[in-house]
Amino acid sequence: MILFPAIDLKDGLCVRLQQGDMNRATVFNHDAAQQAALFEAQGFRYLHIVDLNGAFEGRPVNAEAVERILEAVGMPVQLGGGIRDLATVENWLSKGVTRVILGTAAVRDPDFVREAAKRHPGRVAVGLDAKDGRVAVEGWAETSDLSALDLARRFEDAGVAAIIYTDIARDGLLKGLNLDATIALAEAISIPVIASGGLASLDDVRALTEPRARKLEGAISGRALYDGRIDPREALAVLAGLPL
Repeated sequence: MILFPAIDLKDGLCVRLQQGDMNRATVFNHDAAQQAALFEAQGFRYLHIVDLNGAFEGRPVNAEAVERILEAVGMPVQLGGGIRDLATVENWLSKGVTRVILGTAAVRDPDFVREAAKRHPGRVAVGLDAKDGRVAVEGWAETSDLSALDLARRFEDAGVAAIIYTDIARDGLLKGLNLDATIALAEAISIPVIASGGLASLDDVRALTEPRARKLEGAISGRALYDGRIDPREALAVLAGLPL
């Protein structure tokens, strides 16, 4: 079970949004590379990055900040936001990103996602961001007619490395993970699933160690790490089964 610390980039800064609203951003660090290095020093072993501007504009916008992060850390990095074509996929993979996350493209151009996964086995994840049960796209600005399960099933045989399932209603609000929906999705497909949106406390981390969560690959934590609600050492100890 992996706990992914999240770095969301807006205008080069490390921020957290509430429910994906770019106008409700809190800046937590002006130096994203410094933040990434801190997460690595705290013992985290896989970093989650989103180019928020890129998600809205459909192209990489915070590339310079991402590149500085890649230079600052040695742990694997998964990156999403504005990745809509093979050239961008291959550019990021060549620069050291471990796996790219395709969200809007999974809805708009599933053949592209399949081709990317075929060319780069194990290095393409799909981001399913759900609002009222439907998948949102374009930086969550639009909602599609597809359910998260319907979309996930499109990629069952595509070689996708993971599905990152975000409950938009909880994202950035510290309401707790929507484990019921996330686990239901994980049990319905063969692709590993990562929980995202709302992780708020050590109790949420403990819930990830319950038998019913065994099919999950991990969970993403953002605001709770930044504001001190979750102590990294304690969270990682819980997931490792170590005494606190």
